[in-house]
Amino acid sequence: MRSGKLGVVLFQLGGPDSLEAVEPFLYNLFSDPDIIDFPFSRLAREPLARLIASRRARHAAEHYRAIGGASPLLENTRRQAEALEAELRRDFDARVVIAMRYWQPFTREAVAELERFGPERVVLLPLYPQYSGTTTGSSLNEWGRCFRSDGWRPEVRIIRDFHDHPAYIEAVAAHVEEALAGFTEPEAVEIVFSAHSVPLDVVERGDPYPRQVERTVELVCERGGWPNRHHICYQSKVGPSRWLRPMLKETLEKLAVAGAQQVLVVPISFVSDHVETLYEIAIEHREIAARVGIREYRMMPGLNDSPRFIGALAELVRQAL
Repeated sequence: MRSGKLGVVLFQLGGPDSLEAVEPFLYNLFSDPDIIDFPFSRLAREPLARLIASRRARHAAEHYRAIGGASPLLENTRRQAEALEAELRRDFDARVVIAMRYWQPFTREAVAELERFGPERVVLLPLYPQYSGTTTGSSLNEWGRCFRSDGWRPEVRIIRDFHDHPAYIEAVAAHVEEALAGFTEPEAVEIVFSAHSVPLDVVERGDPYPRQVERTVELVCERGGWPNRHHICYQSKVGPSRWLRPMLKETLEKLAVAGAQQVLVVPISFVSDHVETLYEIAIEHREIAARVGIREYRMMPGLNDSPRFIGALAELVRQAL
């Protein structure tokens, strides 16, 4: 084991751990200045967040109820943290902690845990493969607000994205290959890569997210070498403003009109299964696919704590150092 201590922070969105937590979780989400930003938003953000959260809570709670009554994101991230720590401890005195953006354990708790451990080096690793100011940017901004270096001054390295990292691409391609094998006619499957959408005004201000999503898909398809047609779409739009399109629903409808009978949906911007995959893709859009006549519809499971993905994260940390 190498001398010195290493801390790694895994950043994630977070999710409600009970149905009662749905509304305060949504309030935290819509209170984020990296999410709600417009002229005079500092004055309007809090009441607007309370209004949106109260209006959306009942509907959102039904989604969480359908997948067991809570978000599985924290448990999945804990498994990732434990597996990554075990891998890194082959070379380092390592501690991997979790910083959720909108629900417990919050970033300030991760900072306190690391300060008690006292590592000389810290690697910040947001679990968003493609960079967006609304996700990675927001998490790193919160770290900046919570981290105070008085007395403890570690060397901090930041991994801003890993959308084109070879080990990550290999992990995704292997997962796609496994999912394709479950179809009756794998070579006839339409592969639909679905990413979380973001508002167009974010993209128009220079956010690299859609370009990085496209590059990830390009590299995964090159690595897989499949003859299948593939498509990129988006999901999880909120509110009436303009967001990245086409949406997943629109893509399924278009494929059905073209006669598609088999569809594999690959959650390309999500590394862990949570409500956006387990409910939106696996339940809500499965019903849409059946309604429009798609005979065989499957979702690729998230990478979660698969050995290839944990190996990719460990390689990212080592390279950052």
